[in-house]
Amino acid sequence: MSYGIKLKVWGEYACFTRPEMKVERVSYDAITPSAARGILEAIYWKPAIVWVIDRIHVLKPILFDNIRRNELGGKLPVGNVKTAMKDGVSPIETFIEEDRQQRAAMVLRDVAYVIEAHFDFKGLEDNNPSKHKEIFDRRVLKGQYFHHPYLGCREFPAHFEPVQESPLSVYKGEKDLGWMLHDIDFESNMEARFFRAVMQDGVIEVPVFRDKEVKA
Repeated sequence: MSYGIKLKVWGEYACFTRPEMKVERVSYDAITPSAARGILEAIYWKPAIVWVIDRIHVLKPILFDNIRRNELGGKLPVGNVKTAMKDGVSPIETFIEEDRQQRAAMVLRDVAYVIEAHFDFKGLEDNNPSKHKEIFDRRVLKGQYFHHPYLGCREFPAHFEPVQESPLSVYKGEKDLGWMLHDIDFESNMEARFFRAVMQDGVIEVPVFRDKEVKA
């Protein structure tokens, strides 16, 4: 029995930020595997399992739009965070009014995807695959989530529903989307890893994270 899942997600805007763009946000052409994993974890997260993205279906034309967004100009000082962790009382805070900056962003508009994925187990505990699959399916049907899933940025909420029929894309043939972020290697010094995203008839096949075609 297969324990893979298919989930349709869509939204008005999305931004899957290219890490090489330092000042202003520029989105990838499609959702990244790490962003897709984040959506699945928002719906159903358990310490015993890890979501693995198998392929992504791009259902709608890739359209970009330029917007302006309010962002913070800096980050919380690491020293303040460490102090708060030690004494448990020091405040960890930032004042938006004092650090707000308006920046341009090139985002995606009117997006829709189908995420195909499966889950692996991290250990021997709680490794009943049918139970986790049934819970996930039930949560999707009811529209439940731990926190609202989003399309790259929290201000771009993701709507989701079960896949009722085979997904149909507007794209035919092959389209090279260039190098795309696969995910972060949390076991190796938080290193970003990339793969060559090629869309065939609207479908991006996602390689296994440890494959040689996934580069640091």
